[in-house]
Amino acid sequence: MYCYPHFIQIEMLVIMSMIDSDKFVVNISTTLIYEYEEILKLKSKLEIKYVDSILNYICKIGKKNQIFYLWRPKLKDVDDDFLLELAVKSNSIIVTLNGKDFKPANQFGLEVMTPKEFLQYIGEIKCKQ
Repeated sequence: MYCYPHFIQIEMLVIMSMIDSDKFVVNISTTLIYEYEEILKLKSKLEIKYVDSILNYICKIGKKNQIFYLWRPKLKDVDDDFLLELAVKSNSIIVTLNGKDFKPANQFGLEVMTPKEFLQYIGEIKCKQ
């Protein structure tokens, strides 16, 4: 599972609140943590010490993945290619609000879901019939 912090919505906050549950595994890489750090320190209103605490916790509970190959360029936004590489390595679902940019993920047999779809997938919210 991968959560991308560019956009925050209620479903993403719910997922983040469950980060250490047994419902899913948070897969991380060095590049992902650097990306989180850059975004959170530049775009959030959190104090640096809180950003550092959040990142340290994600590093503590996340499953570390080393990427030894590159599938670049595959995505429309080349700055997101590392996310595809992490998802391929960890065989993860990509959770994002930017699904159209991750269409090439299906070439690798990966699923791309919105936060709401992911919460439905793990049984946290019920689908309306």
